Amino acid sequence: MSRGTGPLMVLGIGNVLLRDDGVGVHVVRELEREVERGDALLPPHTQLVDGGTLGLNLLSLIAGARAVLLLDAAFLGGAHGDVTVLRDDALRARSGGARAVLPAGIDDLLAAARLADLLPAAVSLVGVEPGEIAAGLDLTTAVRAALPDARAAAIDELWHLDRMAAESTPTQRGLGHVAAGSAA
Repeated sequence: MSRGTGPLMVLGIGNVLLRDDGVGVHVVRELEREVERGDALLPPHTQLVDGGTLGLNLLSLIAGARAVLLLDAAFLGGAHGDVTVLRDDALRARSGGARAVLPAGIDDLLAAARLADLLPAAVSLVGVEPGEIAAGLDLTTAVRAALPDARAAAIDELWHLDRMAAESTPTQRGLGHVAAGSAA
C-alpha cells in the first residue's frame, strides 16, 4: 500500500452517455457546484475529478494520493438508486476475481494500483445501484432521486477517509497548492 501525502482524491467514474452509468460523474459535478457556492465543506486538499471513462489512465492521479474515494454506478444487489459505501476490506472483497461485482473499470483500476503499489491504505467506493445502462443522457428517476444521498454519503466518507489517512500517513504540511476543482 502506498503512503501518499498528496490530495484526498475523489474520482467520479462512468460514461454520462449511458444514463445511470454516469452517476459518479454527476455526483462529482454536484459536489463541485456546492463547493463553489460555499454549500459544502470538504477536507483540506480534496481534489474532485471527473474521471469519466479514463480507466487505467487515472493511475497517475491515484499515485501519491493520501486517500481515494471512488464514485460510480455499482451492481451491489440493491434496489435502483440504493447508495452503498464500501470501505477497504469490503471493497477489496468485492473486486478482483470471477465473483467481482464492481464495474470493470474500477476493478481494473484498483487491481493495477495495488500491483504497482500506488493504492493508498484508505480507499472507499460510494456506489449507486443503476436502473438502466443504455444510450441516453438522463439519469433514471430512481438514480436522479438518489443524488442527494450519494452526495451526502460522499461528503461523510471524505471526512472518514481524511481521518484514516491522517492516522496512516505523516502529517501533511505546506502543500501550498490546491488544484482546480478542489476544496481547501
